[in-house]
Amino acid sequence: MNIRDVPIGMYGAVMGITGLGLSARAAAPALPGFVRAPAYVTEPWVALGVIAFVVLLPLYIAKLVRFPKAVREEFTNPLQLGFCGALPVGMFLVGGGLAPYAFALGDAVWWAGYLLLLAFQVWALTRWLSGSIDLAHINAGWLIIMVGGIVAPGPGLALGHAEASRFIFGISAVAAPILMALLFYRAIIGTPLPERLRPSWFILLVPPSLIYANGLALYPDMHIFEALYFFGLALAFALLVVSRHFLRWPFTPAWWAFTFPLDALAYAAARHSIDHPGGLWQAIAAVTLLVAAAFVVLALIKSALSLRAGP
Repeated sequence: MNIRDVPIGMYGAVMGITGLGLSARAAAPALPGFVRAPAYVTEPWVALGVIAFVVLLPLYIAKLVRFPKAVREEFTNPLQLGFCGALPVGMFLVGGGLAPYAFALGDAVWWAGYLLLLAFQVWALTRWLSGSIDLAHINAGWLIIMVGGIVAPGPGLALGHAEASRFIFGISAVAAPILMALLFYRAIIGTPLPERLRPSWFILLVPPSLIYANGLALYPDMHIFEALYFFGLALAFALLVVSRHFLRWPFTPAWWAFTFPLDALAYAAARHSIDHPGGLWQAIAAVTLLVAAAFVVLALIKSALSLRAGP
């Protein structure tokens, strides 16, 4: 792949892979022993996500240096702008993945992602308030850049940044219902997305899953957040039904949009199972984690085959 063609949305691979490892970490106390994966199975996913980040970051920096107009297009095109949030959100996850092994490095990566996401959110708001957006531009990628702050508290609390996590979580949690309403309006009223972009609808799973799981971590008395998790389960089932022919869809980097949202749902299921011990909730936590793992593996295989085939 030419450096010019490396999309910033490819950091969705970092989110999907690292998110699976972190979800598996969180799920360990929630799952029965016969389905609980040991650390030597789960931690390699975190390592692979960190490696993906280390590989992709210099590639995109090289793109910025050599092809600044292509980078500017990604940050000004409303169809692509939302996916720019995949870089800082991926950094939250990488920071959380590194924390048990290299705390200072993980902390630095988390803070870099934090500052980047805040800057990107202000930029996105500026673009949208300029009045140059129409219905055809609305896409689920907008959730990544404006709602990505709900990812921060998971690793942020482990790193000791409760107040900073509340701040960026608050911005993103307020933006979430606005964007969710616009996206459902777009899905109902607008023209269908082309098949190559349809995996991006799975991003709708992230707000209910992580506002529940991370919101409850920040505000333990807000049990009303559980309603969001229940909605996330119903939404996931609906998305899987309407995407039942996804194997026929052409492979694009958008396939990575399947992965992190399913990781987020598995993380929420693990949190709910810990708070509500019982066979049913443990089974749901196990199934959601297995589904997330299956989609991450599938996206990895599809990516490898695509790279091997070349342009």
